[in-house]
Amino acid sequence: MNGRQGVRYPMEEAVTVLDPQTLEPVPADGETIGEVMFRGNITMKGYLKNPAATQQAFAGGWFRSGDLAVVYPDGYLRIKDRSKDIIISGGENVSSIEVEDVLYRHPAVMIAAVVAAPDPKWGEVPCAFIEAREGSRVTADELASHCRKHLAGFKVPKKFVFGPVPKTNTGKIQKFLLRQQARSASAIDV
Repeated sequence: MNGRQGVRYPMEEAVTVLDPQTLEPVPADGETIGEVMFRGNITMKGYLKNPAATQQAFAGGWFRSGDLAVVYPDGYLRIKDRSKDIIISGGENVSSIEVEDVLYRHPAVMIAAVVAAPDPKWGEVPCAFIEAREGSRVTADELASHCRKHLAGFKVPKKFVFGPVPKTNTGKIQKFLLRQQARSASAIDV
């Protein structure tokens, strides 16, 4: 189990994974997703000159990180996604990170980013933005077939966009730009 967190910090009062609506701890079953929340004297006091954002971020007495995670029986947690990156397709939650992990396993994929695209039937569907490795060629059908081997059908991207993926100067993928692009039907080539 790579990528698990949970080492306590001496200055942090508590770090937990809670249901964002009820603020009840999620079961430590490694499956139930909740939001990572924490409090303590190393947590910020609030957003500068923005009391509304501060009140929202600290509702219930916990700082809401926006990270979604599961807790394992040994107390360690694993971050699954950002709350704003979850795709709700036909009432099912799809983790963009889970789909990206599968896409990265394909030998032709250099960069993969998955966001929600509007869909008249399902509400949202996964849309994958792919930057192929230099000298490699891959099709949407090949990637969809690869994903079907590793993911439930509703998690397989319904749309693929090939080309450069926008990044910051430090190399972070700019998903907010991809979300805008995915909303524009003329920008999506299947």
